[in-house]
Amino acid sequence: MLIKIGCESFFFSGLHSIMISRRVLFLAAPILAVSPVAAATQPEQPDMPPVTTPLAGDIDEILARKSLVVAMPGFQSLPFFGGSNDRSQGIDADTSQQLADALGVQLVLDRSPSTFDGAVALIQRGRADIVVAKLSRTLNRARNISYSHPYARLSHALIINRVRFAVLSNGRQPEEVVRSFDGELGVIAGSSFEYYARANFTKAKVRTFLAWQELVAAVRDGRVDAAYRDDLEIKRLLHEDPSLSIVARSVTLTDLTDTIAIGVRRGSPYLLEFINLFLELSGRDKPMTADELVDRYLHKA
Repeated sequence: MLIKIGCESFFFSGLHSIMISRRVLFLAAPILAVSPVAAATQPEQPDMPPVTTPLAGDIDEILARKSLVVAMPGFQSLPFFGGSNDRSQGIDADTSQQLADALGVQLVLDRSPSTFDGAVALIQRGRADIVVAKLSRTLNRARNISYSHPYARLSHALIINRVRFAVLSNGRQPEEVVRSFDGELGVIAGSSFEYYARANFTKAKVRTFLAWQELVAAVRDGRVDAAYRDDLEIKRLLHEDPSLSIVARSVTLTDLTDTIAIGVRRGSPYLLEFINLFLELSGRDKPMTADELVDRYLHKA
């Protein structure tokens, strides 16, 4: 995997590359201006959707009932989604409202899920029409739902405890340690990165956490070796908590991507076609990168 490791100049001087079986880049972490994000802290609770019977799902049914039911987790993940049930905010909240407006129906947001997989479960059970919530496309989910074209493309990234990384290294080069990572790797339960961790780091001991803040604290305290998420969240984290760079270092896996799309109920081909056309006509069919998201949304926070 291509690896980009953010670290201070006394670890590596300037920008350079090391040629091994694949290229490795070492870069300093950028400085960002972003707003704090609160993660979910409550354990998974039974979903309490606003509908009590399964929805038929495709466009004719949506138009007949005059509502588009969108599943979105109750925690915060700005700039994609956040706020309260009564006043949701972010790219995905805006997209949900615009889709409902384009269909000429009322938007109904179901924010009862406490995980991403919990939101997916709502459309699987027929309790919602779509998921608009920074939803990663994975093969596991694709067995049960359909995806729109992606509207964001992020790189995979790690935040690694420096002391524990040095122990794992045992004289080996950093890129070799990352490539064959066999330490404790923390992920958010019910997220795509739980799936990615088991697929991409087969030697790692994967530990799940209910909340991102809880996982970051475990990295800081050395209770896990590293946390695994996308590069947007890692960049945000290092800006919000600069002291973390004293005890941790960032790693970007530039050839592993996390594509973000709208999840659609199976058996809703016309709705899927409508959503893809909406993304195209609104100029969102070219996936945004982490840097573009930072420039367009987070610098304004």
